[in-house]
Amino acid sequence: MRELSHLIQSIPSSATVAIADKANALRAAGHNVIALAGGDPDFATAPHIVEAAIQAMHAGKTNYPAPSKGIMVAMEAIAEKVLADSGRTINPASDVIITPGGKWGLALALWSILNTGDEVLYLEPAWVSYVPLIRMAGGVPVAVGLDGADNFRITAEQLTAHITPRTKAIMVNSPSNPTGRVMTAAEAQAIAQVANEHDLFVISDELYEKLVFDGRQHISLMGLPGMDERTLTVNGLSKGYAMTGWRLGWLVGPTAVLKLAAKMHSQTLTSAAHFTMYAAVAALRGPQEQVAHMRDAYQARRDFIVPALNALPGIECPMIEGAFYVMPHFPHSSRNSVELAEALLEKAGVAGTPGLAFGPSAEKRVRFSIATALSDLEQAVERMAKIAEELVICHLSLVICHLPFAAPLLPCSPALPPHARCSHRPHLPLSGGHCPPHHLAGATIAPRGG
Repeated sequence: MRELSHLIQSIPSSATVAIADKANALRAAGHNVIALAGGDPDFATAPHIVEAAIQAMHAGKTNYPAPSKGIMVAMEAIAEKVLADSGRTINPASDVIITPGGKWGLALALWSILNTGDEVLYLEPAWVSYVPLIRMAGGVPVAVGLDGADNFRITAEQLTAHITPRTKAIMVNSPSNPTGRVMTAAEAQAIAQVANEHDLFVISDELYEKLVFDGRQHISLMGLPGMDERTLTVNGLSKGYAMTGWRLGWLVGPTAVLKLAAKMHSQTLTSAAHFTMYAAVAALRGPQEQVAHMRDAYQARRDFIVPALNALPGIECPMIEGAFYVMPHFPHSSRNSVELAEALLEKAGVAGTPGLAFGPSAEKRVRFSIATALSDLEQAVERMAKIAEELVICHLSLVICHLPFAAPLLPCSPALPPHARCSHRPHLPLSGGHCPPHHLAGATIAPRGG
């Protein structure tokens, strides 16, 4: 066999799929696994949306749509939404492409603006597909690591520090998968400032925009001054309308960019399914009560699981502001995020996605979806409680101490042998199962004389 694609071979498999496969294998072997690794809403699509698709199929809307990038009534509904969200008026005939899912919208956006070697800044932790999509479009992904201790806040200084002459675009996701952050007005202004000053495109992934909590407002970046000419907005029905299997999204942007995107679209997928476009019209123009109901349900689940996880020893879970993921931190564990996810799956039967899948900024974190029944979340917390202390045990070869010599001794894991000593301070006995407070990330603890 001749050589296969070096590019595709270099693209990693999806971490979320890998953990789901492992969870399914355990289920097939008879284990009771609570699957919290994926991102599929547990609600059914609203009946009026389903009925619109059925009527369209009965009416013969099962052939190619015309135009192939989207039927006019659906593109007009999307343009109405853009006006409501951003205050911007767009031409539905030239500035919209309806895509089979939001991911294809992201791909079209990247292919349309990038030349080989162009750099794309992305905010990390980031959804697992951003880096592969950038690379497959010939771009160079550049991570802008956000600090979990600062609630993953975005600043102009962080973005500017990563800009080079090859920088072409910034990718933004709000509400964020995986962090659950919702971009503030100050953060939106910071992104707009940097994009305008450096003449950059912004790809704004807004798939979770319907799912914002506590009365927050979603900010559509294209509505900010100077941003309509440089913003490519990707959105869809998957998350807010519980329509993941329908594969219906869209790309909105400047006419010149969308002209290229339409060319790529026509030479690859041709179109989204014709009848799903009528479902999109029903979703966007029809009743929105179910959207609000789902958002409120996710918020109620958040209100349960965040304090419940924070009550467990060694776990710190920030209060999320939108989307349907929590990403608790295990700062005192000697395990990395992959090992944490494996331990939770194998010992507690709870499937989550390791934080490292979203970048180094999410290390020692595990992402859990709350797009499942509250009873499943309650059971997951009960199971995690049984092994929580085990997850933060000070393993002798791995524990690290950042604190100064004078730090007081605090109770540690009962598994710590009485003769253990810190390798940074071998003269300091750790007798009685005690060690300095564990902000654990630096020097090993070794047995006395070892």
